[in-house]
Amino acid sequence: MDKYAVIGNPIKQSMSPVIHSAFATETSQDLEYGKLFAEVDDFKPVVDEFFAAGARGLNVTAPFKLDAFQYADCLTERARSAGAVNTLALQEDGRLLGDNTDGPGLVSDIRDNLGWQIRGKKLLVLGAGGATRGTLLPLLNEQPARLHIANRTVSKAHQLAEDFQRFGSVTAGGLEDIPAGFDLIINASAAGLSGERPHIDASVVGPDCCVYDMVYGAEPTPFMRWAEPLGARTADGLGMLVGQAAEAFHLWRGVRPSEAPVQAMLREALRKKLGAAAD
Repeated sequence: MDKYAVIGNPIKQSMSPVIHSAFATETSQDLEYGKLFAEVDDFKPVVDEFFAAGARGLNVTAPFKLDAFQYADCLTERARSAGAVNTLALQEDGRLLGDNTDGPGLVSDIRDNLGWQIRGKKLLVLGAGGATRGTLLPLLNEQPARLHIANRTVSKAHQLAEDFQRFGSVTAGGLEDIPAGFDLIINASAAGLSGERPHIDASVVGPDCCVYDMVYGAEPTPFMRWAEPLGARTADGLGMLVGQAAEAFHLWRGVRPSEAPVQAMLREALRKKLGAAAD
């Protein structure tokens, strides 16, 4: 039986084993998927041992995506542009391919699951950290009319815009001077991870705007709750979580699983968890 896992620190909270087990059942794939914990400085020895024991692939979560980038023998273009790897796949020649499936997971959720348009639209991305860098190339490959990066530290936003300028029309600035009237807004800032939202002017929300928050939970996020009264359609990042896993599964197994049933299963689990907490 082929072995796969997710590595992180912490790792208990990861839903990857549930997701990939569901994918395997759906696609009749014979595999085993587990969790790997590593101390912050022990990524290489833990991963060495894992693949030496015959493993075929590995998902990588915080804080090891940069370690995985350096560990891989070869990289996809999207991993190279992201400067980070979240998926390692053993190739037939014995080399380890490093990929970053976060961006494709985001795009597939927005475009295919939600039915929102990216091509030809004015796109605002909030944040200039690793989450943004990992998604810029797949977003720009969809050919938006314009992509603007806004970040609290303006220099980081400008650096990202410069790095990705060759892939499309990219501009940058601070959170206080964002132009008005975007069609699609993606919150990739660290604010969401702490239960907060980026403080931006309501004028950035254009007519028929769609607002996507990369974080997810049992209830709408603070950023979604801010955007809904402004007339925006909103979604959280649960579909991105499932989408990036589906992309990794396809890379490993050569088959693409259906995302909708797994997303519905996870959504129901979050609701039940919220209900249990309320009781």
